[in-house]
Amino acid sequence: MSVLVVLDRTDRGFDLRLEDAEVISARDYLGDPRWSALRRAKVFNLCSDYRYQRVGYYVSLLAAARGHRPLPSVATLQELTRPTRARSLPLELTTLIERNLAPLKGDTFELSIYFGRNVAKRYDRLARALFNHLPAPLLRATFVRRDDRWQLRTIRPIASGEIPDSHRDFVEQRARDYFARGRAPEDRPRRSRFDLAVLLDEEAEDAPSDEAAIKRLIRAARKRDVAVTLIDKDDFGRLAEFDALFIRETTAVNHHTYRFSRRAHSEGLVVIDDPESILRCSNKVYQAELFARSNISAPRTALAHRGRDNSGIGEQVGFPCVVKQPDSAFSRGVFRANDAAELDARLRELLDSSDLVVVQEFVASSFDWRVGVLGGEALFAARYNMAPHHWQVRSTDRHGRSRYGRVDPVPLAEAPQRVISLALRAAHHIGDGLYGVDIKEVGRRLLVMEVNDNPNIDAGCEDAELGPALYERIIDHFATRIERTTNGAHRSH
Repeated sequence: MSVLVVLDRTDRGFDLRLEDAEVISARDYLGDPRWSALRRAKVFNLCSDYRYQRVGYYVSLLAAARGHRPLPSVATLQELTRPTRARSLPLELTTLIERNLAPLKGDTFELSIYFGRNVAKRYDRLARALFNHLPAPLLRATFVRRDDRWQLRTIRPIASGEIPDSHRDFVEQRARDYFARGRAPEDRPRRSRFDLAVLLDEEAEDAPSDEAAIKRLIRAARKRDVAVTLIDKDDFGRLAEFDALFIRETTAVNHHTYRFSRRAHSEGLVVIDDPESILRCSNKVYQAELFARSNISAPRTALAHRGRDNSGIGEQVGFPCVVKQPDSAFSRGVFRANDAAELDARLRELLDSSDLVVVQEFVASSFDWRVGVLGGEALFAARYNMAPHHWQVRSTDRHGRSRYGRVDPVPLAEAPQRVISLALRAAHHIGDGLYGVDIKEVGRRLLVMEVNDNPNIDAGCEDAELGPALYERIIDHFATRIERTTNGAHRSH
């Protein structure tokens, strides 16, 4: 994908010497057929006037119409023109403002934000948070102290001519660093077909893909001429630069992964995991209702309600039974109750934080089938064995240390066809993304335990049968959906 930096004029302002970008004038971008015919491009709009129907506005507007990726987007420009008092700032941002500015002695403060950074390193976190909230290359925020609390009074885009001379070297270096940031392989192609962002948390113990799997994904992308950029939770403001987002962090609704998914989806990116899949997969109450209405075979299930008499649930599902926190994941928040007293104790505990709790019959098995599904087709199959001397695939000792059961990869051709068919049917009711469907096989019974978004794909486990071809299928899935988006309607803003 080409990278364009658009200025009012190229004979003044920045001395930008960027290895992977072309610096052009707004007049050329708007009127030269060379740029309007360019099929894919990131457009960094550094014009001086973003107001409605002014040149900066039209650079971002026509970039969107051409299928380019403008920064700032039209949606961000519209947000920047709203009065600050009409904006709702996230709680974590208002908290960060107060914490960063509390030591200041005066009652006003001005902060310049250059590609998400400030010249003073102590304000980097605040600058990055404001950039993530309103992604624009050059911003200036003004704060006031009222009733002994700091508040954001204004935030606006600034032109290159407003940058103080003392800041220019920093801004020009920051621009170069920004465009070079996050490249995965050293030999990343300068002009790729597509740009894929992969969201990671390198410190997470339960990441859905290990380092070796991510490297294999990058190699597969390189073969398909797709550029991969590894991003983290601090890169929220960069999403509009990419064609697609692949979330390789464990997702949750009340979490930055869901915010990334929603922002990427609203910007028109192809997203795995998409917001709807995260919502549907993260709640066991939703899946229990969905499976019942869709005739998907599942364990006997009942819903316990806060404030109601739940004494008959044990008889309804039988003992022992399994009590599930609605947003449980990785065997956390899932408990076994052997009798009515244990069930009652667990329900009192869990109904304190959720109005509904799932109670299911306990189905003993030595393993769960895990079927990976991508775009409605089976991707891999494996047996997830229970952890040693435990009834779940993961056990945790009293010191908080986890043990996992063995993963046995199974070629798709050797997996029971009825298991694969049931997995595809269950995943179909969730969406057309990437899912891991867990199924218990007990005698002739097949029971869907859950459909997971963000399934594990680790080197030597889920990819054991297909090897590099598994990652190539994932990249091809992204590419096909990006092409479909490009050839159909343009992104909405």
